[in-house]
This record gives sequence, structure tokens and C-alpha cells, in this order.
Amino acid sequence: MKEPRTKTRGDCVGTDCNQKHLEIRIVTKQEEERFDSLLALEHFIGEARPAGDFLRQVAVVGEEWVGLLAWGSACYALKDRDEWIGWNNTLRAERQKLIVQNRRFLVLKDKGEEPNLASQILGSAVRSLPEDWEQQFGYRPVLGETFTDIELHEGTCYKAAGWDRVGMSKGYSRHRADFYVRNDRPKKLWVKELQPDAREVLCSAELPTAQEPGAHSNAHGVMPLNQKQSRSLMEVLQEVADPRAGNTQFRMGSVLSIMAMALLSGSRDVSSIHRFGQRLNQKQRANLGLPRKRGKRFYKIPCYSVYYRLLAELDIDAFAKVLSDWLEEHNGSLPASLALDGKMIRDIVGVVSLVDHETGVPVAMGPMSQKEGEGDRCEMKIGESLVNDAEIVEGKVVTADALHTQKATASNVVENGGDYLFQIKDNRPNLHEYAQQVAPTLSPLLTRSKLDMGDWSGERSHSSKSSR
Repeated sequence: MKEPRTKTRGDCVGTDCNQKHLEIRIVTKQEEERFDSLLALEHFIGEARPAGDFLRQVAVVGEEWVGLLAWGSACYALKDRDEWIGWNNTLRAERQKLIVQNRRFLVLKDKGEEPNLASQILGSAVRSLPEDWEQQFGYRPVLGETFTDIELHEGTCYKAAGWDRVGMSKGYSRHRADFYVRNDRPKKLWVKELQPDAREVLCSAELPTAQEPGAHSNAHGVMPLNQKQSRSLMEVLQEVADPRAGNTQFRMGSVLSIMAMALLSGSRDVSSIHRFGQRLNQKQRANLGLPRKRGKRFYKIPCYSVYYRLLAELDIDAFAKVLSDWLEEHNGSLPASLALDGKMIRDIVGVVSLVDHETGVPVAMGPMSQKEGEGDRCEMKIGESLVNDAEIVEGKVVTADALHTQKATASNVVENGGDYLFQIKDNRPNLHEYAQQVAPTLSPLLTRSKLDMGDWSGERSHSSKSSR
């Protein structure tokens, strides 16, 4: 039986609750029925049905409940959110649990009775959420998301509480039979970083200890390439000379294509390549030419030692050339931005990639022998050479971390018709100091005609474009 509102709210008439202590706490097992009944009775959508990790928070002033918040799993795929984060398909599938969705928010006060109470509750709840979630589920989320119906609410309390609007939903609702059905009511999408480096954490190669237990979502069958592309890649990589003995059961193209797609999906060691291969479904394994188990309809997958031994003996230059030629052949629909990054697989091999921001698919790759240091095969030099190609860079914005914030790399981008957005850290102390001095006074939309950052050694540059 649902408990009446008047009995639950208690007597707060004439009391300024904002001047009292506002507490956010997890709803106890004994209080869940009261919580759900209030939502069912007073929220315009009704109660939130628990599914997966689900948390109920209550805002309390003294002994009185003044607000209810229900948090649950994030949406599987949201184009605007995923672009804002910088996720590819595999990262999204694996790390989806690190985002939590505010499913319901109900203030148990009449409108205007307690000004700013809604934003105060939201602010306090968000500060408590990571610790509360970790207490319940063993890992700390880094991002919150929610939606507001544009026909009913402006989302003012979310904006006042520091949430950012990053786009719109597409106007679909989940349906048990059809999975998603169109409702023709797109909603505003809001996100809130639960820690300052949320996006960096969500895209990082290695997660912090607090987030690692939550990064094991089901990425089964998630691929950086579609079926036709992965089949084409497998056939091309079959051309790479096989250094192994002739009695191998896994074809060269099959193993190399798994390795290549694992690298494109963020793998950085042999173990993660092996795990990527294990996640391939039977249709994907067949498409890559993997052998079928005798007498069964089950396609086998290489074990850890197959990848390890092949990497130890492989002609990396030949592999990179075939892969880069294939990427160039399939670069007809590139988006407007590319990411430059390098990954080492232990001390065996390293790859520097120029990656499509939207899809996570590389458009160029090159082998490296070390992450940092001198020599023509370090990540910095390989990255410099990858952006020295007008067919790839022209009309694009190239992004990179501080390692690639080098004059030669930036010049190659500009000279080949592109723009760049590079991080500036203490590895370039003079530039870092200069940027800190001028950045607060400038609009981010100023062009080279308004500001000349000059040569990074202190001299003025005569290039016609600059970083933005």
C-alpha cells in the first residue's frame, strides 16, 4: 500500500529548510518500499524499476525527507555523449558501467516553497555519489548522465548544479520486444563529471584502481571494423610473410587481423589482445577465416602463446606497410578530426596510430621501437612522419597528447593543410608558461590573424594557420 505524501513529508510549514543541515544518504532496505511508493505516487513518470546496479539516495533535513534520487545503469550508446567523451565502440562497451544515470529526481516540496533546494540536493548528491556507489558495488563511477523532457522541463536545476548539456537523444524508448521504438520526443542530454579528469579516465589505456573493477562490461562481439572491412583486412594481412613453421593451424591473416583490431580498440599487451580474440562471436570468427573445431560448429581462437611468439618473430615494418596501405585504400569517409597516439605492447612491439575520432578506426599507422627517447623509431618521430601526408591531414584537426607537442609535428600538420590541437604540459616549459599568461585573456575562436603564438623557441612564425 502506497504511503500518502502528507504523512511522509511531515510538517515543514514556515521552516526554511535550506538553513538546516542537508544530508544525502543511501536508502536502507527497510525504507525502499516508502521510497518507491513516493516515486510512484508523485513523480510524473512513476517509480524507477531496478535493473543492474541500482542506487536509491534520499535527501534529509533533520528527520524529514526533502528529495529522492534514483541512479542506475547508463544508456548503452549515445552518439553525442560518446563523441563528447571520445569513446570508440570497444571502450564504450567495456567501460559503460563507469557512467551512472540519474533515473529519477523528486523534490518533496511544493514549487517555490524552498528556493534553490533542487540544485542544492543535486549538488550534494553528486558529491556523495562516487563514495556511495563504491560502498554498494565496489567501484567508483566518474560520470553522471540524465535526460530532461524539453516539453515539460528546462533542466534549470541541473544547469544550476553544474551539469553540462551535451546534446539530444534521438527520440527512442526501450521496448521489451522491439528493443527500441520511436517516441518522437527527443530529450536534452546532460552530463556531470564526478571527478575533474573524468573524460581522461574513461579514455585512458589503464584505469585507476578505483575504476578498474567496473570496467568489465560485456564487450562480446564489439569490433572497430564492420564485417566487410574485417574480412578485407584479413585477406590483405595474409600477404605478410609468415615467420612461423609451416604446420600452424591459424592462418597469418587471421592472427594479424585480430592483433590489428585489438590494437585499434585500445589493447596494449598480449593478454588484452588475447582477451579481445576471446570476445569474438562465432560469426566474426568464421569471417576472419579461423579454423573450425573438428566435428563441431565451433570456431577456435588463438591462445596467448600464438600471439606472443608471432610478435617476437614478425617483420613489423612489413606488417605496418600492408596495414597502412589498406587503411589508405579505405579512407574515403573520414570525419573532421584525427587523434595521434602510440602504444607499446610490453617491449615486443609498438604502434603509433592516427585515429578517426568518431569511429576509433586508424587512417595511418607506423611501428615504433620505444615510447620515448632519441632515434628515428621512437613514438615522437613516427608521429611526426604520420602527419606529413596531405591526403590524410588536409582539412582535418589533429589532436595529440603532450608528447607530440613538438614544432616539427605541428609544422607538418599545418604544411599539409590541417590544424592541430595539442596538449601543453611541463615538457615544454616556455610554451606552457606563455600559454598560461595569454590564455585567460583570449577567445577560443581567435584565428592566426588575431594572435600569433610564434615559434615555440620564442621567435615569431610566418605560418598561415595555428592550433585552435
